[in-house]
Amino acid sequence: MVRIQKNISLKNLSNYRIGGPASFFAEVKNPEELSQVLKDRKKLENPKIFVLGEGTNVLFKDSGFDGLVIKNKINGIKILDDRESKSSSFAKASKDKQRVKGSESQRVKVGAGVLLEDLLAFCIENSLSGFQWAGGLPGTLGGAVRGNAGAFGGEIKDNIIEVESLDSSTLEIKKRSVNQCKFGYRTSVFKSQKESEFKRVRESKSQSEKESESKRAAGQEIIISATLSLTKRNRDDIASKIQEKIDYRNLKHPLEYPNIGSIFKNIPVEKVPQKILKQLRDSIKNDPFPILPTAKLLAVASLKGKRQGGAMVSKKHPNFIINFNNATSEDVKTLIHKLKEIIKSKYGIELEEEISNLG
Repeated sequence: MVRIQKNISLKNLSNYRIGGPASFFAEVKNPEELSQVLKDRKKLENPKIFVLGEGTNVLFKDSGFDGLVIKNKINGIKILDDRESKSSSFAKASKDKQRVKGSESQRVKVGAGVLLEDLLAFCIENSLSGFQWAGGLPGTLGGAVRGNAGAFGGEIKDNIIEVESLDSSTLEIKKRSVNQCKFGYRTSVFKSQKESEFKRVRESKSQSEKESESKRAAGQEIIISATLSLTKRNRDDIASKIQEKIDYRNLKHPLEYPNIGSIFKNIPVEKVPQKILKQLRDSIKNDPFPILPTAKLLAVASLKGKRQGGAMVSKKHPNFIINFNNATSEDVKTLIHKLKEIIKSKYGIELEEEISNLG
């Protein structure tokens, strides 16, 4: 029987090792436990919800979160047979994927709380190709789907057939095809709907309006599983390509310090002034469309090693802000603000944050 706890520290649940207490906290291991927590939430006057994976892409506030943090530990990885794929949206999406992937396409249903490293191990064990781009990527499948995670030219949307979610208000399970997920660059319907809800609450003019908006914003969709399209291939080749990505991350990323991954999104080339494009044309890459890596721009601006309190721009990869000396969330937020101001002033480019700020 899962229960909602009170005043649980978020610091040790964050990869940053930063954050105060959550007013309420629960860990769920299956959709039934999630439904129960959401029912019990109503007895607490419907506090705001934040769904937590491995805490690799979120900055918690030092004062904590006045709401309910639900740690999603819904596990399970299963290769589906034809009998288990009968819904019309699933069947159509599956056929579309098969035409791209070939006749040996495999459909794999994965719980939202599954760690990406465990999914990659499953892919190697079962000779499943198509997910190698995620080698070394931290976090859970649910977080990857929510933010349309990507690397090395690949994105999670390229593997998605269907996503199941639970409406936090109605407790109804919804199924979305890949098109219905509205994937974009590091976003999806699951991420954009939540950001819109918080924005509506912030922009409400009166306290009564804020309370009303907060109640109306309760219908958040919480990802419980996703079905992926993968392909049977040579096991050794799959393992080798995954290890290449892991080795690259170990070499290039400051994994020896607490961090939450890339702070800023990369910059689409159409948003880069021509003068800068000419200067940095050799750095342009497809990820998955032509972009200028933000890390390159921060390096050219001589921002490696810039500090604010205990937070520092990594000298190894400047799109990472590391917690090198007991940083606070205010240290990180102030440093982010300064970086954005400097880049805007020097190059006329507005950096967009990739991380979530909670609290």
